[in-house]
Amino acid sequence: MATTRSAEKMRPSLFWPLAALVVPLVGLLAKMRIIGADKLPREGAFVLAPNHYSEFDPIIVAVAVWRMGRVPRFMAKESLFKVPVVGWVLRRTGMIPVARSSSAAAAKQTMKQSEELVKHGRGVIVYPEGTLTRDPDLWPMRGKSGAVRLALADGIPLIPMAQWGTQQIMGRYQKGLSLWPLRKPVTIVVGDPVDVSDLAGRAGDQAALNEATTRLMDAITALLEDIRSEKAPAERWNPAAHGQKETGRLDS
Repeated sequence: MATTRSAEKMRPSLFWPLAALVVPLVGLLAKMRIIGADKLPREGAFVLAPNHYSEFDPIIVAVAVWRMGRVPRFMAKESLFKVPVVGWVLRRTGMIPVARSSSAAAAKQTMKQSEELVKHGRGVIVYPEGTLTRDPDLWPMRGKSGAVRLALADGIPLIPMAQWGTQQIMGRYQKGLSLWPLRKPVTIVVGDPVDVSDLAGRAGDQAALNEATTRLMDAITALLEDIRSEKAPAERWNPAAHGQKETGRLDS
């Protein structure tokens, strides 16, 4: 897979030693096939929204983004930034804190984060489901608005991504890794940016957020359908309708 490295990836940073350690290890566990790498912007801000069904997903996605020439940054709970060492690493690598706060404070925080992404030309990875999918067959469930809020606040490209195969390395809620056989196949597909141009400037409008989130989840699901060569259920899984809590690491 030939890609052009972004300027931020070429600059010396803490990502270099992390990548030197993580990328070869992931290469032993997963034989990654990336489709649509050219759809991830080579420069400038972006919001990348993948599906999520395994605790190992962030590692796979981070390595995929690195291989596509960009630096992988995630949203992380604000409390993690206060943990010794962990907080230092998160700050030095430009991860984005997420606070559990009032809607007004959250809207203000989103606008500031979006402006920072544009200013520094950085991308961020946001799981729109907020946590591991509860769908019994690992299809994307109902999405939350965190990813689209960031995108709409400053007109940042909203990029859907789907990946499949990580569950063979670490199943949903599995405690450890399945190491054998090595190099299990994992397919990652990057889609075209979701068109939300008609909703621009409406990051504080709940109706616009709901519509943008629906479009995003539809795009992610369509990519996953292509990978799996099967159709997703007509109705997306809603944890609340099944008596399940929607708590997760990123309550967006």
